[in-house]
Amino acid sequence: MTYTAAVHKTVAALRTIREHWAELLLAIETPPTDTWPPRQLAHTMRADDELLVEDRAPLVLREHPAPLNVTALDAGRAVEGALFDLADTLAAAVQHAAPGDPRRWDYRSPTSPGSRAHGLHWACVWIEGRLLDEDTEPEQLADEALAPAPFDVLPPHLLHEARRSVRACESRLLRTLGLDERTISVPDRPCPWCEGELTLHTGSEQAPAVTCSTGPACTAPVPLDAYGRRVWEWGDLPDLVAALAAAGHLGGLPLAA
Repeated sequence: MTYTAAVHKTVAALRTIREHWAELLLAIETPPTDTWPPRQLAHTMRADDELLVEDRAPLVLREHPAPLNVTALDAGRAVEGALFDLADTLAAAVQHAAPGDPRRWDYRSPTSPGSRAHGLHWACVWIEGRLLDEDTEPEQLADEALAPAPFDVLPPHLLHEARRSVRACESRLLRTLGLDERTISVPDRPCPWCEGELTLHTGSEQAPAVTCSTGPACTAPVPLDAYGRRVWEWGDLPDLVAALAAAGHLGGLPLAA
């Protein structure tokens, strides 16, 4: 893999982590569920999911006296800790930004969490800046003198370390949320319209979708996919979950926390 491709893939993984971080925070406060309803849908149906990620303190700085999903809590702490540690490593190698510079990554100390207080989103953005070699040119001061660059160019061996760490974090987060690439048949919850077998499709770059094995003969009020199957896309899934509940096919699984 070329250096440019490695940077691109690592930056993409960081952005995936940021995009799904709110779902992981909600998962900590949501009882674990089986296939139904899809995890993202369960979060959407929560009454309190309007809380902004930015309003929530980093996991390492706040208590969870009674987490409802310990697996999600462990994953969140592991991902957050790994990315904070990676930022520490990169800062030690390439950072020259002076104290007080908003671009600076500040280390944790016995009396201060440093930049960790800003949370995972800031850590991801900061690491991305180092991967893209931002702010690596000398800067002109008011008196036209040149100040040293705030950061050095990231050396290849640290790009390799960053890519390994970030991809591992992305994989764990998506796996915990059930958003890794997978196709799951759910024969115990047949289609409410035709009794066909339903299949849940998930992936890191797609919202959950459900298809019915019957095909065009199924009378469900949703379109056909490219394979001729009735498909419930993201916006249609609440109707499918409601229909399954009405048919008694949810197996007692909670729709929301």
